[in-house]
Amino acid sequence: MLTFELENSSSDSSARAGRIHTAHGEIQTPIFMPVGTLGTVKGLTPEDLLDCGSQIILGNTYHLYLRPGAELLSRFGGLHSFMHWDKPLLTDSGGFQVFSLAALSKITDEGYRFQSHIDGSSHLFTPESVVAMQDVIGSDIMMCLDQCIPYPADRTLAEKALERTTLWAQRCKKAWQEETECRNSLFGIVQGGMFADLRKRSAQELVDLDFPGYAIGGLSVGEPTELMYEMGSFTLPLLPENKPRYVMGVGTPENLVELVSHGADMFDCVMPSRNARNGKLFTRYGDINIANSRFRMDEKPLDETCTCYTCRYYSRAYLRHLYKTRELLAYRLNTLHNIHYYLDLMRNMRSAILENSFAAFRSTFREERARGL
Repeated sequence: MLTFELENSSSDSSARAGRIHTAHGEIQTPIFMPVGTLGTVKGLTPEDLLDCGSQIILGNTYHLYLRPGAELLSRFGGLHSFMHWDKPLLTDSGGFQVFSLAALSKITDEGYRFQSHIDGSSHLFTPESVVAMQDVIGSDIMMCLDQCIPYPADRTLAEKALERTTLWAQRCKKAWQEETECRNSLFGIVQGGMFADLRKRSAQELVDLDFPGYAIGGLSVGEPTELMYEMGSFTLPLLPENKPRYVMGVGTPENLVELVSHGADMFDCVMPSRNARNGKLFTRYGDINIANSRFRMDEKPLDETCTCYTCRYYSRAYLRHLYKTRELLAYRLNTLHNIHYYLDLMRNMRSAILENSFAAFRSTFREERARGL
């Protein structure tokens, strides 16, 4: 089971730097986890991820359950061996995927009944079955099954989802203790919609269950950014200081910096890899659309301050050419850059926290991102 070591709390904000110790190695926080939904971060090898500085990646229980399935993963001894990744791995419970495919699912206290988006076959996810599946995957950190709700959602729905999430968390913990012998670590997920009192209740009920770490779910589901910040800044201090705090599914570079300032330790989001495939690239001085005609003759790298493989060897003009002609190399080079950018941002935040200069870092970050290329 993991342990968490708090190294420093910023003197000018609630930002914190720490270390998470797992069976597959150490994770320095704050950290961003590239999303490898099906056992791969699209377009990149595990060696690419290591070169970018990845310390942990995320896989998804829903998708891995459907393909390649528990039988094949068991044969290979879990996802680490199957995909040639020997560092820490976190798996989502699959609850968000069932939520996002709501037309194919039905939720009761028993669990989620759903039809596969691949072939229409029927399946049931229960708290016990998702713990068992994540144990087969062999993730270092696995998540409780929770009920994610849309935005906007009324108070009645938010309260019912909170109650169900707590019920499922109790069942997940029981299965984790009795069936897996706590070989890995299980995180509880705070829900409660956009209602502060429900967030407080959810956090307290989960803290009482004493999980190795905690996540905040149900953010970045369509709510205004300021409301996301309000709920995040309210909820993060309710979670134990001596446990990792994970904000799920977030987000832009600005989101990460803001939520780190309020005490978040861990993030995941498809944004850097998905946006890369759509030609949107992140730089120190703002985001760019590489398809823009202004880059047709541009000899400069994407970001002259970036040390990633893409920026060391390729011009904006070449990247635009690859993207406009739909060459496969475009997706690889763009993804390499965006993943490196996110991980470099986390490294810089960590350094600022350790140096007690996070407020100055945050101010400079905002100014530079707003300045543009």
